[in-house]
Amino acid sequence: MSHTPYENDAPTDEVQTDGPSSHAADGAPDDVAALPRWRRDATIFLSGQTVSLFGSMLVQYAVLWHLTIETKSGSVLALSTVFGFLPQAVVSIFGGVWADRVNRKVLIVAADATIALTTLALALLMLGGADDLWLIYAALAIRSTGAGIQTPAVAALLPQIVPTSKLLRVNGINQSIQSAMMLLAPAVAAAVYASASLVAVFFVDVVTAAIGIGLLLLVPVPTLAHARATADRAGYFDDLVEGFRYLGSHAFVRWVLGLYAAIFLLIVAPSYLTPLMVARSFGEEVWKLTVNEVAFSVGMLLGGVLLATWGGLKNRIAMMVGATFVFGILSVAMGLSTNMWVFFTFMFLLGLAVPPFSTTSMTILQETVEPERQGRVFGFVGIVMAVSMPLGMIVFGPLADRFTVESLLVVSGVLMFAVIGIAVALPSGRRAMRAAAQHGNSAEPVAEVRAASGDGA
Repeated sequence: MSHTPYENDAPTDEVQTDGPSSHAADGAPDDVAALPRWRRDATIFLSGQTVSLFGSMLVQYAVLWHLTIETKSGSVLALSTVFGFLPQAVVSIFGGVWADRVNRKVLIVAADATIALTTLALALLMLGGADDLWLIYAALAIRSTGAGIQTPAVAALLPQIVPTSKLLRVNGINQSIQSAMMLLAPAVAAAVYASASLVAVFFVDVVTAAIGIGLLLLVPVPTLAHARATADRAGYFDDLVEGFRYLGSHAFVRWVLGLYAAIFLLIVAPSYLTPLMVARSFGEEVWKLTVNEVAFSVGMLLGGVLLATWGGLKNRIAMMVGATFVFGILSVAMGLSTNMWVFFTFMFLLGLAVPPFSTTSMTILQETVEPERQGRVFGFVGIVMAVSMPLGMIVFGPLADRFTVESLLVVSGVLMFAVIGIAVALPSGRRAMRAAAQHGNSAEPVAEVRAASGDGA
């Protein structure tokens, strides 16, 4: 299923286009020639997103540590996760459709600006002496709402400005940049939080958001011809229904989303409860919480660099499933760790395994889903992630107040092994693994799976 490439050097954002071909993953030069300025546009886009992400990460770490140190309550952390992710799940249903109907750059700018204004308002309220938990929860909810609009637009925008044959490497570079920010952000957050206050972290986030918006405005992002035509002839809810029908008829996409849901639900324990474990078992000093995050971030950084330079296995589905198996092993290993530095080593290895799962699965979807449907598909991805995380915390958070985090890590890892077994045993999983083994790349096996996807999961 091919699509007409657009001219990237158009003077405005209103160029009608259907984006690059979704089946150019074999490295054909045509998709590169159609985007002569892709390196410049991708560099500016990723730079703006990096700066904005850096500020958001400062807020994420600072709020997590603030709640951990001030309350030491798993239930409080669970509530913060619910408020931080559940609104995104609800809004992503609509955000994905918006990303397919209007210019994606406009959505990203609007979302970033809303998040920045919310953070500024919270900072001013806290300066005035307000420190109630509900204020933080409310700000997290609004920030999550903005993410529900922004996330599917960002994921669907990148294939518009990057040739399909370069997507895996660019996604790997993006993962490395994000990991580098994750490495830098905890240290900066700790320094600002320890020497100043949580409010100071909020002000930094506002400034970085403004810089990110300014850089994004320099990137020409055409509006898809399909989006404009659809907006003229079809209603909003017609597009929404069509997105659900597409998901219902595409067994491979359902399989990927199902694996996403299970893993994100179970990964809550090693990702969100490890600071609580560190504080309880190894000490609540800020530097220990920082090392915990840095170890994970260094692993992700190196994993992204490796994926960007190496390109990953040709059998990408096997790489994604293999990374899930590694998650399970490391979760159990962390739960059995009694030495702090051994625990940090396993955190590093967990970070190293993230890009082979997240970057590879994202690239598979970008390569195989039609450009005019990518906003809705990535909206569904956002829903899965946003629902799975708070649901996992609703389960694991209160349990962390009754049982040790170590025991929850072991249980989480064992359940991941069960998820892998079920995923590869399903008909859609068997088809995907078989096709990938036969063809050795992502585009061809997924096309084969798509052809057979009408018979369900």
